[in-house]
Amino acid sequence: MTMRVLPAAGDPDLARAMITLVGQLPGLEPTRAVPDSVALLDTLGALAAGNPADLPEVVLVHEAIGPMPALELVREVAMRFPAVGVVLATADPTAGLYSAAMDAGARGLTAVPLEREELGARLAAAAQWASGVRGHLGLGAAPLETGPTGRLVTVSGAKGGVGATILACQLALAAHLHGPTPDAPATQSGGRGVALVDLDLLGGDVGSYFDVQFRRSVVDLAGLPDISAQVLAEAVFPHETGLSLLIAPAEGERGEEVTEDSTRRLLNAVRARYDTVIVDCGSHTSPAGATAVEAADTALLVATPDVIAVRAVNRTVRMWDRLHIRKPRELLTVVNRHGRTGPVQPQLISRITGTPVATSVIPAGFRELQDAQDSGRIQDLDPRGAVRRAMWALAAEIGLADAAAVAPPGRRKGKRP
Repeated sequence: MTMRVLPAAGDPDLARAMITLVGQLPGLEPTRAVPDSVALLDTLGALAAGNPADLPEVVLVHEAIGPMPALELVREVAMRFPAVGVVLATADPTAGLYSAAMDAGARGLTAVPLEREELGARLAAAAQWASGVRGHLGLGAAPLETGPTGRLVTVSGAKGGVGATILACQLALAAHLHGPTPDAPATQSGGRGVALVDLDLLGGDVGSYFDVQFRRSVVDLAGLPDISAQVLAEAVFPHETGLSLLIAPAEGERGEEVTEDSTRRLLNAVRARYDTVIVDCGSHTSPAGATAVEAADTALLVATPDVIAVRAVNRTVRMWDRLHIRKPRELLTVVNRHGRTGPVQPQLISRITGTPVATSVIPAGFRELQDAQDSGRIQDLDPRGAVRRAMWALAAEIGLADAAAVAPPGRRKGKRP
């Protein structure tokens, strides 16, 4: 399906460059450029008054278009034409401008001079978003996934060292052993089960926790326009536990190759072939991690019960809200290393951050974790230990596992402790 991109730039040379580059990008087609904000709004208004399905999926707006300031124009387009994605082209793509553009309703920011790869990624992501919105609004058929779609759960750390990776591993194990029985048969790629994906691209440790050294990683799928079942199977490590692992690159700098667009393709491919997908997003909000959190059915944010971690939760929650990644009430904060007598309790964290807090709090248990961590066999964590019991109880709380099945011996439903 070809997506239409309307360039909007007052500089004729830049407008021609936009048209030329868009025309070279697969799946995208440039329309006639408009020279100013008045022409842009008039053009979109005329198309919407006729057949809204004729609206371009994306408008590519240069920051100096005039006469209306660019951010005001982005906001106006987003309000009047909610099924059109806006990408802002700027010579100064700073974090502050990115935040302001997202607040105004833009779906992406691209640098000027334009670079083909970056421009393609931003436009494709905005076009895919617009296509999905149109499908919901009945303005045109959005591409539909065929077959079953797996549940996506993301695990992010409010800051480094709060235990997000261990939790992601244990949730995946609980889901694999005691999750809902799939209705569909297994695919040839080994799907219809549980996949654990490491999107902590700078320094992911999922492979270390399972003692896996594998030549393939998430990066090997990043540049592919289509991820077939066979290609995915070659990148996934089939672990002895029964989990399918898609690990982070050994060279952290290669994580930059994983864009928002490639992350969407990756997650769509994995969800099409597995019943449950657990994603470790790390503690740094990368484009890949933000894309996963935005798409997740359940998004967990892990924190420890201390002031520094709670402040980190607050920063992350506010940033995700500003960037329209996820609203605070759509997150679930998980308290790790909890102590009953500490001053920072779950209710206080919920009140400060505005997020719900999981009922299943995880106690501190460094000695319980030590051997399993050091040996690279996190699957051997003691099932009678308080830490694993709490993590598997969380899996039951969010619907990844059956509550009775994950209870340890002597603690099953209907029996006295």
